[in-house]
Amino acid sequence: MNDADIVADASAVIALLVGERFTRFDPLRLPNASISAVNLSEVLARLQEIGMPEGEIGMALARLNLRVIAFDEPQARATARLRSATRHAGLSLADRACLALGGILGCPVVTADRVWASVDVGVEVVVIR
Repeated sequence: MNDADIVADASAVIALLVGERFTRFDPLRLPNASISAVNLSEVLARLQEIGMPEGEIGMALARLNLRVIAFDEPQARATARLRSATRHAGLSLADRACLALGGILGCPVVTADRVWASVDVGVEVVVIR
């Protein structure tokens, strides 16, 4: 798996940007990853919420050079199809959007959310810790 073949969940990107420890995944592999526009919105909202200045957010994200994938109709349909299979784990719309994008692109998804390991939706889940 090379860096361009990874789909990043918001939780992994946030963990990297706030300096959390990665124990099961090399954080240097997140730059150049793909990310759903839904998950990017989640990253932006969370960084604003913790008080990171807008300019700093922009620079941090620019350094990551993430490939932002628009949330289009095929992604919306794939995300909706995951609802029943992930309900037991309590996954959000953004979580399912990330998994759906991984399925569409045929790439593993990288997350900080351990509960994702309990879902079997045909997408490889890599938990960072």
